[in-house]
Amino acid sequence: MRSLPADAPLRVIPDVVDPRVEALVHELIGRVADKWTMLILETLEEKGELRFTQLSREIGTISQKMLTQTLRQMERDGLIKRTIHPVVPPKVEYRLTELGRSLGEAFCGVWIWAEENLAKVHEARETFETAAKA
Repeated sequence: MRSLPADAPLRVIPDVVDPRVEALVHELIGRVADKWTMLILETLEEKGELRFTQLSREIGTISQKMLTQTLRQMERDGLIKRTIHPVVPPKVEYRLTELGRSLGEAFCGVWIWAEENLAKVHEARETFETAAKA
């Protein structure tokens, strides 16, 4: 990852922003910042296509209701594909779409940043807490 010179102005958002794009960015950040969406993205990326119960087991602590809601929203946004196989009992599988995969890759940068700056963030928090106690 390339870093900017210390004196370089940070300009990541254009001066004129399409309000539809801005709304989508805010909505997606809110959704992806939700831990369940990120865990589902990561799990499907690592494991491939999974059934609901397999996905639930892999994630572990998610309720059935929350998993269902999150999967429906992700499907609505085009991040995952839900496939219903016409068998008895019904077999439903979920997999990442290219759109979902690309979103996961985009947020991979946040993960890399966190790894690179973990100590600095902890140090800043300790400094803040010490100052707050004084």
